[in-house]
Amino acid sequence: LSSCTSAAEKEMGGAEQREKQYQAHQGFGDHRGGVTSAHTYFYADEAKCDRHMETFLHCIDASSGSSEDGFSAIKLTALARPQFLVRFSEVLVKWRRFFHQMAAEQGQAGWAVLDTKLEVEKLQEALANLGIASKAESQQWFMGENLGTSGTVDLLDWNSLFDSRTKLSRPLLIPNRKTGQLEPLLSRFSEEEELQMKRVLQRMDVLAKRAMEKGVRLMVDAEQSYFQPAISRLTVETQRRFNRSQPIIYNTYQCYLKEAYNNVTADVELSRREDWHFGTKLVRGAYMEQERERAAQMGYEDPINPNYEKTNEMYHRCLDYVLEEIKHSRKASVMVASHNEDTVKFTLRRMMELGIHPSDKKVCFGQLLGMCDQITFPLGQAGFPVYKYVPYGPVNEVLPYLSRRAQENRGFMQRANRERDLLWKEVKRRLLTGNLFSS
Repeated sequence: LSSCTSAAEKEMGGAEQREKQYQAHQGFGDHRGGVTSAHTYFYADEAKCDRHMETFLHCIDASSGSSEDGFSAIKLTALARPQFLVRFSEVLVKWRRFFHQMAAEQGQAGWAVLDTKLEVEKLQEALANLGIASKAESQQWFMGENLGTSGTVDLLDWNSLFDSRTKLSRPLLIPNRKTGQLEPLLSRFSEEEELQMKRVLQRMDVLAKRAMEKGVRLMVDAEQSYFQPAISRLTVETQRRFNRSQPIIYNTYQCYLKEAYNNVTADVELSRREDWHFGTKLVRGAYMEQERERAAQMGYEDPINPNYEKTNEMYHRCLDYVLEEIKHSRKASVMVASHNEDTVKFTLRRMMELGIHPSDKKVCFGQLLGMCDQITFPLGQAGFPVYKYVPYGPVNEVLPYLSRRAQENRGFMQRANRERDLLWKEVKRRLLTGNLFSS
C-alpha cells in the first residue's frame, strides 16, 4: 500500500485530495485480491526493478533465439514505483478532463475525441476568466509551436501544450469544479522520486534498444485502469523514438474499457502527425472483477463496459479502425490477441475486404500456448502470422496468468469441450484410415 503513496503525501497528508480512482485503498493493497488472472508487481526498491529489467532482457534474448519476428512482453509495474504510475495517470486524466470541460462550454459536449476542437480565442478568454493565465500569457503558450495555427486546438495539441507548460517553474493550475478553487495540476515530487521517474524511462530505453538489436518486437502489457493512462503515455513516448522505420514497440489497448476507442483513435492520429509506425495489441481485458469492485467500494464511475456484448462491439470497432489505417497508410500493425472465433472470423473477412494480405505481416494473431489450437493451426497453415503466447517461470507465478482464460471468457468450457471433440474426431478418422501417426 505504501508504494502507492508519495513521500510528499505522507509528509503533508494530501492523499485525500486526490481523485478517488487514484487513491491508494487498503482493501486493494494486496495485488492478489480479485486479480487471479494476471500478476501485478509491487515496488520493493530500485534494485528489484533492475532485476526485473534483467529478466525482461533474457526474455527478449529467448524470443530472438526461438523465432523470426518474435515478440516479448513487459509490464511497467515491474519497472517503476506504482505511486508514479498512479499519480501520473491522475494528472493525465485531469488535464484531459479539463479539455473536455472547456469543449462542453464551447458547445461540443459528447463529441468524438478527434472531432473536438477548441477555438483558440475563446480558450484564451476562458483561461483568463478562470485566473489560470492572462491573455498575454496564454498567447505565449502558442508561440513557436504548431499550436493554434488553424485557430483551433484539439486533444493532441492540448497534450503537447501540457508537456511544454509543465517544464515551466510556475505551477500549472486548473479549476476544481467541486470547490471552485484553482489547484496545482502537478503535486510536489521529491528529488528522489523525480530520479525514479527518470530511471523507469531509462529501463524502457534499455529494453527497446535490446529488442531492436535482436529483431524482437516489444509489447507493453496493459494493467489496471488507475495505472493505464501513465503506462500508455510512457509507451507512446517510447514508440516516438523507436518506431520510426518499423513497429518495434506495441501498446496494448483493453477493449472492455469505455475509453478504448478514444484512446486508439487519438494515438493513431498522433502517429500520423509525427510519422511513426503505430503498433498495437488488442485484448478484451483481465481485471474486470477487481475494477468493478474497487469502483463500487470507492465511489467512482465503473470504467468497464456494462456487458460482454458491448466489449465485443468495442473490440471490433477498435480493430476495424486499425485495419482501415493499415489499408490507407501501411504504417500500422496489430496483434489480434483473442481466443474468440467470431473475432478471428471478423478479422479475416475485413482483411479480405480491405485487400490486406497475410504476407504483408501487418496483422498477426495470438493465443496462449495449449489453448484454442483449432484456431491457431488453421491460421498458420493458411499463411497468417500467428503466435502462441508462452508464460514461463515458477508454477505459483504462472498459474494466476493462465487462469485468466477461465475467468474472463464465459464460453471457455464450451470451447474446451469443442476442442476435445475435434481432437477425438481426428483420432477416429486416423484409426479408420490407418494413418494414426500422420496428418
